[in-house]
Amino acid sequence: MTTLSVALGDYPHVKALLSGKIQIPGYAIEPVEVKPIIGAYRRMIRDLEFDVCELAPTSYLMALQAGVQLTGIPVFLNRRFHHSDVQCSTTSGIRFPSDLQGKKIGVRAYTVTTGVWMRGILHDEYGLDAGRVEWVIDDDDHIEGRAPSNVTRVTDGRSLGELLRAGDIDAAFSGNAGTGRAGAPRAGWAAATEEPASGDGPYPLFPDHEVLETDWYLRTGIYPLHSVIAIKSELVERDPQLPTALYEAFSESKRRQVEDDPEWTMLERLGKQAKQIGSDPIPYGFGSNDASIRALVKFSRDQGLLDADFPDDITQWFAKGDYPNA
Repeated sequence: MTTLSVALGDYPHVKALLSGKIQIPGYAIEPVEVKPIIGAYRRMIRDLEFDVCELAPTSYLMALQAGVQLTGIPVFLNRRFHHSDVQCSTTSGIRFPSDLQGKKIGVRAYTVTTGVWMRGILHDEYGLDAGRVEWVIDDDDHIEGRAPSNVTRVTDGRSLGELLRAGDIDAAFSGNAGTGRAGAPRAGWAAATEEPASGDGPYPLFPDHEVLETDWYLRTGIYPLHSVIAIKSELVERDPQLPTALYEAFSESKRRQVEDDPEWTMLERLGKQAKQIGSDPIPYGFGSNDASIRALVKFSRDQGLLDADFPDDITQWFAKGDYPNA
């Protein structure tokens, strides 16, 4: 029996797998708790610390390009839309996406996946040139050396939230990608200073974000990915059947969760998103994720994070295996 160290976020749809209720023949799962799970991403990419680990999909693609010995399977544990993520300073004068041109926008790190998705949306839908924005960061990228020259770093110790409320940056991403946290992800990484009361602080660029998100999805078929499962490549070389076995285990774990909680009450955001897209809020496999994966690659190439010749064939980025839609 081979033990697999597995680092995943706290999702209800992986609990059956992590608890041992679902078995992988020949393997024993050893859950490794990392909070926040973002902290595991860097440890996996830089040190291959775990046998199996959830990763940010942009970081995974960049790691492949850099030659990191990781092999993915098309299991995407987390999804979310992004039109609600851009918050504007009360002193910025921003009313339309075009007003972001020439402004300072805060994001935790340039390659954070939320930033990649939203920059892509702002460019493709609204014509924003990311090269004509000053991107203000307060953390390192998991894979360094790809950020453009128009990225600057916070040097006075203030959080992005504090800078936004003071009007020292014009806009910022919210949540873990920006104002919701401060500094690099580490043990005890806590929420930043509380957001001001409604009407007394930063305001959303897109107040009708749910309508825009649903419209964008219906027009494009793109449903933003926010995690992918990566395995140490040496384990796949040793056992080429492991990717398929893991995929089946993740799929069964999700199936049991949906059977017990079909409305996703244990993770209400996914329940809400299921209604927006009218289907499974976390589809696995290639068929239902083709448009989303291709869009992330396109956005990453457009933003200089992936080389221009990074392959379009999505199956090249994952282990060979049997991956029916699940």
